[in-house]
Amino acid sequence: MKNILLLETIAEEANQLLSEAKDVAVFTAFTGLPPAEVLSQIDAVITRGLGQVNSALMDTCPQLVVAARCGVGLDNVDVAEASRRKIKVVNAPGSNASTVAEHTIALMLLLQRNLYQALNDVKSGNWAARSSFKSDELGEKTLGILGLGNIGLKVAKIAEALGMRVVYWSKSPKDVPYQYVSKAELLATADLISIHVPLTAETSNLINAEALSKVKPNCIIVNTARGQIVDKAALVDALNSGKLAGYGADVPTSPAPTADDALISHPKALITAHVSSLTATTYKNMCVSTVNNVLAILRGQEPVAGCIFNLKDL
Repeated sequence: MKNILLLETIAEEANQLLSEAKDVAVFTAFTGLPPAEVLSQIDAVITRGLGQVNSALMDTCPQLVVAARCGVGLDNVDVAEASRRKIKVVNAPGSNASTVAEHTIALMLLLQRNLYQALNDVKSGNWAARSSFKSDELGEKTLGILGLGNIGLKVAKIAEALGMRVVYWSKSPKDVPYQYVSKAELLATADLISIHVPLTAETSNLINAEALSKVKPNCIIVNTARGQIVDKAALVDALNSGKLAGYGADVPTSPAPTADDALISHPKALITAHVSSLTATTYKNMCVSTVNNVLAILRGQEPVAGCIFNLKDL
């Protein structure tokens, strides 16, 4: 019998898989960790985005062999420490590509078409706003994608279907039907810029004052990667000066901003609360695939290829 600890709730379909498994026992930590004698026998931990799999938890679970996250990012899992302890780190790569790409395009449309303001005008009864309404369309615009991974590629395909010209920058060229350009050229030529690079030491504040000084007048930037990739102070300055026409994001800066934050309250910024992956379909798929892979590992079977993040370290 193997023991699994759930740090957070998971989709009902994934819970059903666990309840039907006769060779595992499931414990929860929603309202506090189980007793020490239970933790000492835990073989796998499953979390989502908040439950922390850190060295302290690993110390209390000395039998741990799998640390899994129902999602893609591993900000709440100490991957280096898990690797050092020979604990397999499991995530669900690619599972959120379609839904985050849709959210990215939705933010582009809201900003380019000025739909947020138009909707608010109607809700407030200001039908006269039509006489001064200004917007444009995505078709025939150049979209510059920073980072052409699973999500960036999905965004490129949707943008292409909308009639946009797509260029991209990444660490190296890829075998795709889109033009690879330098970061400097992308910044200087794109009408809209979409960010899809991971947060690393190299990408922190990638979009800073220097980068923003190179963009076209009235450029729009959308960030569904990580908030810290954009220098917040430089961004607000660019919005205030009119250098940027708009900024859309599904990721906050750190620490989480308050309602009166200069960026959150800015009329040219549309920020959602990291909800792009929280669709019913994606949530279910992420949880089910993660549980299936954890069960496979505990049973000595092969999980889906690519789901073990630190495979090279083990």
